[in-house]
Amino acid sequence: MNASSIARPRRMRAAGLALLALAGAALMQSALAQPYPTPPEPAAPRPLSVQPPVEQKLPNGLRIVLAERPGVGLVSAQLIVLSGSETDPANLPGLAAMTATLLTKGTREHSATSLATAAEALGTALSSGAGWNQSSVGVTVAEPNLDAALDLVAEVVTQPTFAQDELDRARAQALDDLKVAYAQPGALAGAAADRLLFGAAPYGHPAGGTPASLPRIARPDLLKLHQAHYRPDNAVLVLAGDLDAAQARRLAAKHFGGWRASGKAAEAPSAAASASGSLNSSLAVIDMPQSGQAGVVLVTPAPPARTDRAIGQVANAVLGGDYSSRLNQEIRVKRGLSYGANSRLDARRQAGSFRAGVQTKNESAIEVVGLLQAEFDRLIDTPVPADELAARKATLIGTFSRSVETTAGLAGTVGALVVIGVPPDDLGRLIDALQAVTAADIQRYAKTWFAPERRRVVVAGDAAKFADALKKTAPELRPIPLGSLDLEKGDGLSR
Repeated sequence: MNASSIARPRRMRAAGLALLALAGAALMQSALAQPYPTPPEPAAPRPLSVQPPVEQKLPNGLRIVLAERPGVGLVSAQLIVLSGSETDPANLPGLAAMTATLLTKGTREHSATSLATAAEALGTALSSGAGWNQSSVGVTVAEPNLDAALDLVAEVVTQPTFAQDELDRARAQALDDLKVAYAQPGALAGAAADRLLFGAAPYGHPAGGTPASLPRIARPDLLKLHQAHYRPDNAVLVLAGDLDAAQARRLAAKHFGGWRASGKAAEAPSAAASASGSLNSSLAVIDMPQSGQAGVVLVTPAPPARTDRAIGQVANAVLGGDYSSRLNQEIRVKRGLSYGANSRLDARRQAGSFRAGVQTKNESAIEVVGLLQAEFDRLIDTPVPADELAARKATLIGTFSRSVETTAGLAGTVGALVVIGVPPDDLGRLIDALQAVTAADIQRYAKTWFAPERRRVVVAGDAAKFADALKKTAPELRPIPLGSLDLEKGDGLSR
C-alpha cells in the first residue's frame, strides 16, 4: 500500500467532518433566526400514575400505609413517630432533634459502627431525624433485603441506648453547626422571625436547639422523651415499592407487632400561637457589626396544613417559590440586590408560617424590606394574571410529579401527608386541587393571612448601616446586640 492510498481515507474523513460542521452551523443559524416573541404554553399535565395508598392497623395501634409501585426493585420504608420538636420542654430546645439523631448511634445489640456496617451490607444506610410533629427513621433498599432492613429500623426505634459518648459527640457537632448558622445573618434572622411570630408557643423555639440549651440536654432527658412519645399508637410505618397489602402487614407484624407502649400516652402540646403573632413587636434588628451582609426576613402566619393547602402552595410559587417568581425577579434579576430571593410556606399540623427571605448588602437592607412589603401588598391588591398563574401551577405540578417517581420520594410525600393529618389517599387529588386554584383564591388567601398588621420583619446585619433609616418608621426600635440575643425567651428576643 502506497502513501497516497493511506492518505486518501484521511482526506475523505476530514471532508466529511467539515460538511457536518457546516450543516450544524446552518441548523444553528436557522434556529436562531426563528422568531419566539413569547414562551410556549405549558403542556397539559399528565395523569399521576400512582395507586391510592392502602392503610391498615396492627393490634398495638401501629398504622401501616402502603403506596404500591409495581415493577420497581427498590422499597422505601419510613417509621414515623407523630411527635417532634413541638414536644421539647421549654428549657430544652433541641431535645427531640437530638433524640432522633441518636437513634441510629447505638442499640442494645449494635454499636453505631456495627449498625452502619449492617446497613451497608444491605446496600443502604439508615437515616433519622426530627421536625415539627414528627420523628422518623428511614431506609431505601432492594426488595429482597427489605426484611433485614426493617429488622434494623425496628431495633433503632425500640432499643436505642443513647450512649453518653455518642451524646457528647452529637452535641459537639450540633454546637458547631449552630456556630456556623449564627454567623450567617439570613439564618439568624429566620430563627428570630419564628420566635417573633409564634412567641412562647412551642412552634416558636429553635428546633435544633440553642448554644445554651444543647449543653443542658442529658441522657435521662432523652430516655424520658423516648418513653413518652416513641410508642406504636403514636407511629406510622410508611412503605413504598413493589409490595401488596398482605406483604406489608406481614412484615409490619413481624418487626413491630411485639412493640408495646409503656405508661400513658403524653398529651400533645398546643404548638400554635395566635394568628397575628405573639410578641408585641412587628420589627426586630439584630446587630452583627462584623457582618458584611444583612439578612432580611418577612414572616406572616399561615393556616394549619389541612386548610387551603393547594392555595398556599400556589401563592408561594407566585411570590418566591422558584427562580421565575416575583421576589427573585424584582430583587435579583431587575435590581441585582441579592444572589437570590425566595419564599417558603411552612404549613404545620396546628399552624403555619409564610416566610420570605433575602440576603443583601447592609446598605440595601432598607430597600429590600420595602420590596418585600410591596410584593405582599401586590398579592392582596391585584389578581395574579392568568398566564403567570398557569406557569406557576405547571411548575408545581411538574415538581410534584417528579417527586413521586422514586420510591423514596413517594414514601416521603405520603409520610408528609400522614404527619399533617391528611388522609394518605389525598395524594391522587393534589394535582386537581392545584389546577383548581384561581386568582381570586390567592387574593382571598393573601387578604386573610398577609395583612400588614400580621407581618413580622427581622433584619440581621451591621445595624450602623441601616438602623437609623428603619427608626424613621419605627422610632421605638432598639437594635439587639448579637451577644444579647436569646432565642429561648418566649416574651422577647433579648436577655
